[in-house]
Amino acid sequence: MRASPLIMAAIYFFMGIAFTYIATYSASETVWNFRTLLPVVVATFNFAVTIRLINIHLKIKHSKENERNK
Repeated sequence: MRASPLIMAAIYFFMGIAFTYIATYSASETVWNFRTLLPVVVATFNFAVTIRLINIHLKIKHSKENERNK
């Protein structure tokens, strides 16, 4: 069974929150070091994927509604 885009979006969203927490926890003196920037980049990727998956979910939902109305 395939996971729906909405469930995958939730997983990526919570992973983004986790990586944001890791980045803020590792920023002791400055944010311009590798240990801080890597989790920030991964969190940004996760949030971008979340937005794309929500858009895919909405497109699928609208196409199913259009098929039912025909």
